[in-house]
Amino acid sequence: MKERKTGSNESSLQRQLNGYRLTTAEIIYHLPDHPQLLQEFIWQQHDIAPNFPELRRFLHFWETKIEGKLHSVKVASAKLITPGEIKNADGMFAIN
Repeated sequence: MKERKTGSNESSLQRQLNGYRLTTAEIIYHLPDHPQLLQEFIWQQHDIAPNFPELRRFLHFWETKIEGKLHSVKVASAKLITPGEIKNADGMFAIN
């Protein structure tokens, strides 16, 4: 799927219909004053898989503006709008 730039006027529903997914990243980083210690930060945003342009922008910001060096990043992503499940009816009921 092609990455799209979106305006801030676009609603959450519109973004989801345009292919955005709820994306969660677990970011583990070294504490600046105690680099041997690790800290966890959870980032969550709507983003487009598999390139994750919003997450990449955030990680670039982190690496250039924040002192804590990144250790690892785990990403999970899920579509929020999915086709409904189709189930066969087990029976019919007549209501008069």
